[in-house]
Amino acid sequence: MSQAENYIDWYSAQFELFQKNLNGKAGSPINQIRQKALASFSELGFPTLRDEEWRHTDISPIAAGHFKLAQFRPAFDALRKEIRSFTYGDPQMHQLVFINGKYVPELSAAGEMTAGVTVSSLAQAVENQPRLIEKYLAQYARYASHPFIALNTAFIEDGGVVHISRGTIRTTPIHLLFVAHADAGDFVSHPRTLIVAEESSQASVIESYIGLGKGSYLTNPVTEIVVADNAVVDHYKVQRESEEAYHVAVQQIYQGRNSSFTSLSLSFGGALVRNDINAVIDGEGSECILNGLYLASGQQHMDNHTLIDHAQPYCQSRELYKGILDDQSRGVFSGKIHVRKPAQKTDAIQSNKNLVLSENARIDTKPQLEIFADDVRCTHGGTVGQLDPNGIFYLRTRGISEENARKIMVQAFAGDVTNRIKVTELREQAEALVNDRLARRTA
Repeated sequence: MSQAENYIDWYSAQFELFQKNLNGKAGSPINQIRQKALASFSELGFPTLRDEEWRHTDISPIAAGHFKLAQFRPAFDALRKEIRSFTYGDPQMHQLVFINGKYVPELSAAGEMTAGVTVSSLAQAVENQPRLIEKYLAQYARYASHPFIALNTAFIEDGGVVHISRGTIRTTPIHLLFVAHADAGDFVSHPRTLIVAEESSQASVIESYIGLGKGSYLTNPVTEIVVADNAVVDHYKVQRESEEAYHVAVQQIYQGRNSSFTSLSLSFGGALVRNDINAVIDGEGSECILNGLYLASGQQHMDNHTLIDHAQPYCQSRELYKGILDDQSRGVFSGKIHVRKPAQKTDAIQSNKNLVLSENARIDTKPQLEIFADDVRCTHGGTVGQLDPNGIFYLRTRGISEENARKIMVQAFAGDVTNRIKVTELREQAEALVNDRLARRTA
């Protein structure tokens, strides 16, 4: 039996067990989607290094691992203390907590809710908001062509749902905290998040993925974000998984006319990390901003793939991704700006900058433009370098030690991204994480 047959049989068997626990809901519309998605996964299989979009990221350890659906649920009292440092103190912030992919109301916090805003688990939304789920879920993240989306969709069960009604403005961020507890053993979770901002609405959402304990596991989240006409959405993702974990995530964004979407991705944990962020700008006069910062050390592997698809004219996109790599770590950045023929007057800028702190660290960067319109302004670029010795020398002439001079320069490099975080507590947390990584390097 080949490796492909082995893992397909494994997940097919896991799917049969999953189906038996649906409690009579096997005939629901969402379960029909699950079955189609499993068929797509069985046909696609996991990608290999021969696939162009995956040629720098070897996911064979994921294919070889027999990850099972998590059943372990730790004691809530102990867990409440463990996750305290990962939550935010704002009493108005609505925070949903998920353990190994399952919503835990006992650990969640219902902040002050704005009229017109609904925040719930996916399992609840399937029951209470069936029209919303039927209209939007699995309509944007295409499982027929992406194996990890297909696997996530096959096992859709829980996750976060944020619905902002037409004309509603939510000023306080909404926080979705996904906790992977490694004591569950070699497990997989498939969180599914749906964010819908209707016309002329505004909101910000934070997705956090953290790992507790040590051990190998797979987190395979998919997030679908719909930004309707004149809507504004700020989305933050913070990834702090266990350093033995695998994290493969997809964000699929759809934008309407005169909409604004801003994404900021922070990656710190995980042994192997892959982030796919795909935005389709399907309305005139819209703006899309993708920012990211990834810090890798040891033997971590972090891969960021982005796609901004300009489908309509008079739109603007800005993209800045920065990487800091140390030890024997490896980074990958592949970003594409695709401009369709009707998308005249597109204004797009893409930049990937990487700082390599050791001789053994490595980065593969591939910024790309794919343009079919003839009246556009598009630029892209990628850089890889070390700390500027002239900058270090300048700081040392001001009485600063070489070690502190290096820290200051790395902090400034990362600060170009972290300073763009509008949520004060999140920005301070991100800066502290950068400082902690630098402290560990010099300890």
